[in-house]
Amino acid sequence: MAKERLDDLEERRRAAGRRALAELGTRAKLLVYIAAAPGAGKTRRLLDDARRAMLVGRNVKIGWIEPKGRVDLERLAEGIARIPPRIVKLGNEEFPEFDYEAALREHPDVVLLDELAHDNLPGSTNAKRWQDALALREHGISVIGAFNIAHLDVAAPQAQTAIGFPVREIVPISFLKSADEVIALDVSPQLLERRLRSERLVRQEDIDRALAFAFKPQTLYMLRELLLRTIDDLTIPAVSAEAVSTAAAIVLPGFDPAAFVHRTAAMAWALDLKLDVYVTVGVSADVTSKLAQLESSAEVFTGGLQGRPEEIDSLRASLVAVPMGPLGKQLASNHVVRDIFVAGVEQTFIGGPPISSRLTFTLGDRMRVGYGKLTVYLGATAGCGKTYAMLDRAHQLKDEGVDVVAAFVETHGRAETAAMAEGLETLPRKRITAGGIAYEELDRDAVIARKPKVALIDELAHTNAPGSASRKRYEDVLVVLRAGIDVITTLNVQHLEALGDAVDRLTGTIVRETLPDGILALADEVILIDITPEALQQRLIEGRIYPPERIEAALAGFFRLDNLRALRELAIREAIRARSRARGGAPFERLLLTIAPRESDIALIERCSQIAQRLSIDFAVTHVALPGDRLDPGVLAKLESAARVAGTWRLDRSENPPKRVIEIARERAETTVAVGGTLRARPRWPQPKAYARRLIDCGAQELLILARRAPG
Repeated sequence: MAKERLDDLEERRRAAGRRALAELGTRAKLLVYIAAAPGAGKTRRLLDDARRAMLVGRNVKIGWIEPKGRVDLERLAEGIARIPPRIVKLGNEEFPEFDYEAALREHPDVVLLDELAHDNLPGSTNAKRWQDALALREHGISVIGAFNIAHLDVAAPQAQTAIGFPVREIVPISFLKSADEVIALDVSPQLLERRLRSERLVRQEDIDRALAFAFKPQTLYMLRELLLRTIDDLTIPAVSAEAVSTAAAIVLPGFDPAAFVHRTAAMAWALDLKLDVYVTVGVSADVTSKLAQLESSAEVFTGGLQGRPEEIDSLRASLVAVPMGPLGKQLASNHVVRDIFVAGVEQTFIGGPPISSRLTFTLGDRMRVGYGKLTVYLGATAGCGKTYAMLDRAHQLKDEGVDVVAAFVETHGRAETAAMAEGLETLPRKRITAGGIAYEELDRDAVIARKPKVALIDELAHTNAPGSASRKRYEDVLVVLRAGIDVITTLNVQHLEALGDAVDRLTGTIVRETLPDGILALADEVILIDITPEALQQRLIEGRIYPPERIEAALAGFFRLDNLRALRELAIREAIRARSRARGGAPFERLLLTIAPRESDIALIERCSQIAQRLSIDFAVTHVALPGDRLDPGVLAKLESAARVAGTWRLDRSENPPKRVIEIARERAETTVAVGGTLRARPRWPQPKAYARRLIDCGAQELLILARRAPG
């Protein structure tokens, strides 16, 4: 019977994979690339995509690109058919313009259309080029287009203040929302500056002015953040409410919400969530205005909620924060499907940003010692193009005369990646045999002996073979950096250990191979390699990630659209955080988790441990049993072992366990109690109330209720 169930499950997984294959057909699509500034590589990306589409037999034509006389772009464009431009005469001058009507007549499968913000010249069918793109899709022609974030209507006011001149050509946000795929092209300000100086982004006489305004480092960092926050807002996963990467703070009338919202923002940071603030009916407009100023990165919603439990149930949020009071008590009493932060209305504590981690001393050393620079190409998952981008950057450095070597590059058998690695000096790998198995690892001693200016070291989270000098590759990278060698490396977001809970919550996958998330704070540059879930699935189907026999299972498993959307959200969020260097404060000083004497609560201990580590706060675990309870020594040993990994363990007995938990919490100031929520829809006899509600009734000033994962 069990085998029949397994066979049935496998067939359902295969059917899901076949459905995904069918859904990724050849219907007309609109793909839009957005960059922070000129020089980010938009035209090159359009041409690369065109060539890939041609390799699978699609009819691609250039509608409009701007190579600006660059030889490499002209070479890429060779062999791609063009739609002849329409010539428009204005006064005594003639100007070329994209010919929309000619595109309709020729009707290729795909049209490349750069500068989507462009205002079309008189006589055009549509007023704007982005309107051309939409119209082409309506006529069954796919479009790959691009523009810079400064031209987006919601970003233009802030962008034009920074760049020093008005932005007149505008693309509405509704256009992006209607696109099938929107991808960020993330490039470091340093690279953009080098491209400005060496390439034809502006006229030679305008370079100094551009460096003083549009290409000023502060401006470029601001534009990057605008870019990533825009993409972040557009990537809302189509998953259950409790699985989205959003926190909701519910502001009720009758108290000053400033501290409450600020502390909730810190809690959201710890759980890697975006913050939405919901202001309920009865809260004054002045309060709403102050909240918007207080948390500029949060979105504030007004006027829609009365503050009833059924309204909270309808919110798409994996964490709901409410002030301690009647609503908090009701939520603590009910079936818990998402985390709930019942915040003390008198609590105002906010600790400083966390500073301690396993990499703290390394970070300090870099202020005193001549370390090399670390660049991390961060992606959502395998196949997003991190290694390809790293190799592409290496070729650019080599062309500039920089001494760069491939110290360890993993192509995974992908032909495009292997081709990109050609022409680069490759160092030999270190061969290790352990347990009868032969391994190939990074030879860090060979890298240091060779002493290049830049070393490419792939897969930062990799676990080394037994007998290696370091347990993890990131430790080898730190040694190489310490030798004064710059390192460019790659990392998938799910390998950051502090995101383990978020990855599990969003994808249902537990990642075993991890590294400290402090590595991103250590990096000089964190560059997002963005790709839409749909494009990633298409790469998988084309055999560019896994061999054919693994494709169907991958589409039904880890490469499901909801998984990929969730991981993309996390990657964007981490890129924003790493770039801003802003670390959230701690909403409390100590977290005390109370658990039941069962092995399943080890998962709660691990979740709280990750939260505490990210906030750099003290963590303790307790079980308070009744005087006559018989406890399993083996289970207690496992619970204690899990607790002592990052905190302390305490076993106690009392006639009133919830009251005793509160007494233990009050032994240290600024302690917040955490507890697992109930999975039951109704209380079970003989206890008439959920344990979380009993803690509140016994005097808990603040409570973090963690949703439990249902078995299976």
